[in-house]
Amino acid sequence: MGDPKFCRKKYSKPRKPWDKERILRENELKKFYGLKNKREIWRAKEIIRGKCRIARKLLHLSTEERAEAESELLNGLIRLGILNKGATLDDVLTLKEEDLLERRLQTLVWRKGLAKTIKQARQFIVHGHIAVDGKCVTIPSYIVPKVLEDKIDFYGEPIVTEEKGKLKEAREETSLKEKFEEAIPKENLEGENVG
Repeated sequence: MGDPKFCRKKYSKPRKPWDKERILRENELKKFYGLKNKREIWRAKEIIRGKCRIARKLLHLSTEERAEAESELLNGLIRLGILNKGATLDDVLTLKEEDLLERRLQTLVWRKGLAKTIKQARQFIVHGHIAVDGKCVTIPSYIVPKVLEDKIDFYGEPIVTEEKGKLKEAREETSLKEKFEEAIPKENLEGENVG
């Protein structure tokens, strides 16, 4: 099992460290998805590479031998929301790291509109303001299953951004008017106007 202090690496570095096209592409991905560093891209590549490796091995087996393993692989990817229903092993082979990066909690919080920017989404998650299915999640790279995608919300009281702040102020004004009307009965107001 190994010493728990020494975790194995979950990514592999690129073979050509100074490939200009790869560096520019990774910089764009890092900026677009608000990633902390390029290791997060490399980890996504490694996960996709592993799934493709399994799919290639299954393609070499006979139809009877691969049926169970194929359905297990495809159902796992469908459950995560990386593939759609009715996908085949050929679809697994065409996966890219962007498909996995789209399923990260940070990206989904931003896409849902809970944060204005992708960086703000990361900050909300790290500071413990985001919950998935009612449970606080502080890991931006958490891969959200398709079932839980609709259950992403603020943990506790929602955070008010500037745009939502205007709406909150308007609600407070209407609630103050309602409280005022409840405190003073209409009969008293009408009686004062008449007399």
